[in-house]
Formats: sequence, C-alpha cells, structure tokens
Amino acid sequence: MLTGTGEYSGPQMMSITASSTEAQLFIGGKWTDAASKETFEVINPATGKPFAKVALAGEEDVNLAVESAKKAFESKRWHSLPALERGRILRKIAELIRKNQMELAQIMTRENGMPVNMAMFVEIPMAADAFDFFASLVVQPIGEVVPFSLNAPSEHMAWTMREPIGIAGLITPWNFPLLMPAWKIAPALAAGCPSILKPAPETPLTALKLAEICKEAGVPDGMLHVLPGTDEAGKSIVSHPEIPKIAFTGETNTGKHILRSAAEHIKRVTLELGGKSPNIIFEDADLDEAARSALFGIFYNSGQVCQAGSRILVHESIYEPFLEKLVERAKKLNVGPGTEMKNNLGPVISKQQHEKILNYIEIGKNEGAKLLCGGGVPENLTEGYFIEPTVFADVTSSMRIAREEIFGPVVGVIPFKDDDEAVQIANDTIYGLAAAVWTKDIKRGLRMAKRIKSGTLWINTYQVLSPTLPFGGFKQSGIGRENGIQAINNFLETKSVIADLNDRTITLF
Repeated sequence: MLTGTGEYSGPQMMSITASSTEAQLFIGGKWTDAASKETFEVINPATGKPFAKVALAGEEDVNLAVESAKKAFESKRWHSLPALERGRILRKIAELIRKNQMELAQIMTRENGMPVNMAMFVEIPMAADAFDFFASLVVQPIGEVVPFSLNAPSEHMAWTMREPIGIAGLITPWNFPLLMPAWKIAPALAAGCPSILKPAPETPLTALKLAEICKEAGVPDGMLHVLPGTDEAGKSIVSHPEIPKIAFTGETNTGKHILRSAAEHIKRVTLELGGKSPNIIFEDADLDEAARSALFGIFYNSGQVCQAGSRILVHESIYEPFLEKLVERAKKLNVGPGTEMKNNLGPVISKQQHEKILNYIEIGKNEGAKLLCGGGVPENLTEGYFIEPTVFADVTSSMRIAREEIFGPVVGVIPFKDDDEAVQIANDTIYGLAAAVWTKDIKRGLRMAKRIKSGTLWINTYQVLSPTLPFGGFKQSGIGRENGIQAINNFLETKSVIADLNDRTITLF
C-alpha cells in the first residue's frame, strides 16, 4: 500500500495491491505526491462507496513529468540500449503481467467492476500479448534504401530513417484499465518514445500497478510517467508544447476537443473513439451460435465496450426465432459483483453512467421500442451501479437508442429484408468502428465486408481482437490505428537522407 507524503526513494519499490487505500503519482521512476497535495477518491462501483485516495495530478505535475521525460529522451537512456535488450524488457513486462494476473484482476474488479474471470481470461492476457507483440517490432524502425533519380544523369544514394517523435501523451478510459494503457505504452516504448499516461480517474490503480511492473521489468526512469487526475491533467498534456504526440481513447466529443486543442501545436494525434456497431444476422446463419456471440458482443463488460454490438440487425425471415433465443439466453445471465466468478455482468462504472443508461432505457420505451427483457436494476442489487441486461425489439434507425452510444448493457434489435437494406442500416451512423456478419455464404460475407464502413469486420464471430491486427475506426470513430505494425508508426517520424556520390556536386549555380 502506498502511504506517506513526498517522493519515495527507498531501496525497494512500494507496491500497489488489491488492498491499497492510498496511492501517489509515478514521475521519473518514483512515487510522489501531487504538487498541490490534493487527492481524489476512487469509488467501488459494486458498492458505490470510496475505497482509496489517489494523488490528483495537475499542470505542475505534468510539467515535472515532461522535464523528466525530456532528460530520458535526450540522454538516450532507453534508445542507447541494444534493440534486443529493449525487446527483452518489453517481454519481461508481458511475463510480469501474467505472473501478477490475480492481483491485477482484483485491482481491476475493485475499481472497474469487471467480473474477475473476464479480467483474468480476456483483458489481462490481451495486455500481455500486446507487450510481446511490440517487443518483436523494436528492431523495425530502421528505414529502407529507396530508388532515387534526377532528370540529369547523376549518382545519388537515398534512404529513410525512422526516428521516435518524442514525448507521447497517452490518455486512456476506464472501461479497460489495463489493456488501453498497454495498447499505447507498448508501441511508444517500441518506437523509443517516453510516455506520460493519464488514466481515467475512475481506474487509476491498475495503471499505477502497470507502471510498477514496467519499472520492475527494467524500463529506465523517465520513460514512463503515470499521472492520475481529472480534466486539468488531461488538458495540460494535450496543450503542452513539448509533447508532440497525443494518443487518446474515449468518447467522440472529447476526441473532438482534443483535436482542436492539439491543432495549436500541430501535434500528431491518434484517436480511438465511440461506436454504434451493427451485428448482422442473415437467414442462413447458425442462430444458436449467432445468439450466443451476440450476447458476448453487447454484454461483455456490461456493454461498456467501444466496439460493442449494440445494434443487432436480423433478417425478417428469422427475426422472431432469433429474438426468442437471444432473450432466453439474456435472462439467464448473472448480474452481480465482479468478485464472484459466476457473474457474467458486473456493475457499470459510476452513478452518472448508471443514471445515463437508465435514462436511455426510458427513451427507448418512449420512442416505441419493445422492451423484451431487463430494463431496470436487479431487485437484490440496489447498492452499487447494477443494470439488468436489456433487449429492445422493433427498433428503427431513427430512434435515439439506435443512433447514440449508450455504453451500457442495452441492445436494440432491428429487422431488415435484404442485403442492400442491411448495408444501408449498418452504415446509417456517424460511427464506423466495428461490425459483424453472420452467414454460411462466405461470398456474401466477403461482399458485406467490402460494403460496410467499419475499421473491423468480423465474419461469424464477435469481439475477437489481436495485437497483430490494426484496430480503429472510420468516420467519427477515430483517426489512425492501434495495434499491428501501423501502431508503432504512430510514434515515429520518417526522415529522407540523400547522399551525392558524384565527383562534382550538381547545382544550378
């Protein structure tokens, strides 16, 4: 447990655990209080009660982190290590994540509400895999020799060099408190960029535990800073003139504000934003498989997933049978504290989110959608922020529950008559993050993959992600891609180098 005041400089690293009740900032490889000495409370969403106090980062703390990151970058504290050694350190982070999976899961469940089994078997392995994958890319930013010619006969040699951009400001949400930081820290380190991470104020402890793991693995001081806080810290990171790179995951309106602010200094910005993803079930699909997958597509993490399949489009010929299977299974899902392995859905993150989701359920009823199951708070779970898995039928594209991101365990089922209408409904949104198609006709599936505007499209599955594949959105679902080789490019600049090999320099003067 982190306690005390001021900077910790003892012989051993203090530890974040599932029982921690206080925590500090992580700046320059050390634990330190906020410059203001202020703290904020972290709420357990399963009880609605605070369980920890965390140092509240502000502008002065961001400035201190920037100075530390600059020293680490300019001294080449990380980049001077052999590439294979840097790769070994990233793999060591992956190893330590797996070693500490139970502790991480308990921390995540306490501050996020995610069922511990989901944390252990989905999010934590994916976070470890991200560090393993980007460890393999450490040797990639080497550039290439390229063809070069001028109109006049000449001898030149030209090549490109890939260089780290510099300090990266990373801002992550609360819904995946380990995975989202991993998806940003791993490529930033692989590219050679020091990072300043601001995790969501709802889930700071998981990010601080990851910082502890990174230090233990051998990441040099100054290459990773973690500044829990609210808007002030985030705005200071985005507006700081010496942070040239911003990577943000969160809701779309916040992404728009970040883009405007970052424009002042022409920062390199990647945004992974909201979604209203269509899950399309054709008449030849395996209905049992489609229904089971659709449940995971929308109710995983209580629907608090940017790529959640919150619109299920079903061919009219199988509409009623599919609804019957979906609702039957939804009613059997267990809702309760994430500490109990039997539970499928934990609480939603906060009182504010709880009220927002319940309000959308009322909107759906008032719009004329048919409530088939759920729609309220479980009778035995009046403490905390629990909501029943909720299914609406007879939804139309004009309804708010079909157009706006609810970010909760609420799904709308929409009928369609043919492929063209399915495409039209699927694309009738400001978002374009993900989509799925269920069909036994592979040609139809591939045609739909070409026609639907989304950054990811699944065929006969849902929620399957890999660090080897780029992830991001079309339209207002974001800019750029995380994961895959594309992700490391987000943290690199390309420099062209041209060498004149002629005996006499070619010049017009």
